Amino acid sequence: MIRTDWTRDEIAALFDLPFGELVFRAQTVHRKHHAPDQVQMSTLLSIKTGGCPEDCGYCNQSVHAETGLKATKLMDVRAVLQAAAQAKDNGSSRFCMGAAWRNPKDRDMPAIVEMVKGVRQMGMETCMTLGMLTPAQADMLADAGLDYYNHNIDTSPERYGEVITTRSFEDRLDTLEHVRTAGINVCCGGIVGMGETRGDRVGFIHALATLPRHPESVPVNALVPVRGTVLGDMLADTPLAKIDEIEFVRTVAVARITMPESMVRLSAGRESMSDSTQALCFMAGANSIFTGDKLLTTGNAGDDADAALFAKLGLTPLQGDTVMQVAAE
Repeated sequence: MIRTDWTRDEIAALFDLPFGELVFRAQTVHRKHHAPDQVQMSTLLSIKTGGCPEDCGYCNQSVHAETGLKATKLMDVRAVLQAAAQAKDNGSSRFCMGAAWRNPKDRDMPAIVEMVKGVRQMGMETCMTLGMLTPAQADMLADAGLDYYNHNIDTSPERYGEVITTRSFEDRLDTLEHVRTAGINVCCGGIVGMGETRGDRVGFIHALATLPRHPESVPVNALVPVRGTVLGDMLADTPLAKIDEIEFVRTVAVARITMPESMVRLSAGRESMSDSTQALCFMAGANSIFTGDKLLTTGNAGDDADAALFAKLGLTPLQGDTVMQVAAE
C-alpha cells in the first residue's frame, strides 16, 4: 500500500534521523521497488528559450531577469528530432523538451504534437514542460502519446509566493490535475538551495507525497545561482548559500521513502557535486539523471563524466520501456 497521508511531523522526523539510518531506510525502500544498480538517463532540450513572462526568481529565462540571454522562437520539428536521435545514440531512454512559456498558445500545439510523435517513433519516452496547460491542451498531448508532463511545484506552499508572484501554487496544482485527468504521467519536483529552511524542504516533500497519486518522476534540483536573476544576485556571493551536500542527500532520501515507486531524479546542480555526493544520492534512492552538457540553459556534467561515474560506481543505464501507463489502469 503506497501512502499518500504523510504528515509534516512524520516527514520532519525522517529528516531528523541519524544520517546512516536515513540512508539505510531509503535504500531498503528503493530495493523493494527498483533495480538497485540501474539509473535512468534522460536528456533535456530547450525547444524555445527565454522571453518567459513569469517572474520565477531562480530562472534566467524570465523577461524580468537581466542575464543577457537571447530569446528564441520555437525550434523546427526536424531539429528537435535530430537532437532526440543523438540523445538516444548517447544512451538516453527519455527525451524531455522544455519551452519558456507561461502557457503554450494553441497555434504552437500542432508542432508540439509532431515532436512528441516523432520522438515516440524512435522508441524513447517523451516528456514536455511547457508551463500551464488547459484541459484541451493536455488532451492533445495525451492523444499524441506524451508519456510525461513536467510541472514543478518548486518549493513549499508557504514559500512559493516569495519565489514566484505571477502565478500561484494552486495554478501549479490545477495543471497537474489536467495532466492526470488526460492520462499522462506526472513529473513534478522542485528546487532546494534557494535560501529556504529545512521546514520548507519538509513542506515541499509533504506537498508531493500527499498528492492523490505520487508523481511518477520527482526531479530534485539544487539551485544554480545565475547573475541577473533575483535569487542569483541574492545568493551568488553568499558563502553559505549553496545547500549543504549532506542536507541535499537527506532531501533525496526522504523523497525516496515517502514516494517509493517514483523515479527520483538528480537534476540541476549536479555539475558542481562531487562523485562522492552523487554516490550518496544513488545510495539514498536517486535513480534518474539528466545527462549531456546542458540543462536548458545551464551547465551539466556531460556524457563522458557520467560514463566515468557510472563505471566507478558499477551503475548501468536503465534499459527498456519504463513508462507507467496511468491511462490503462
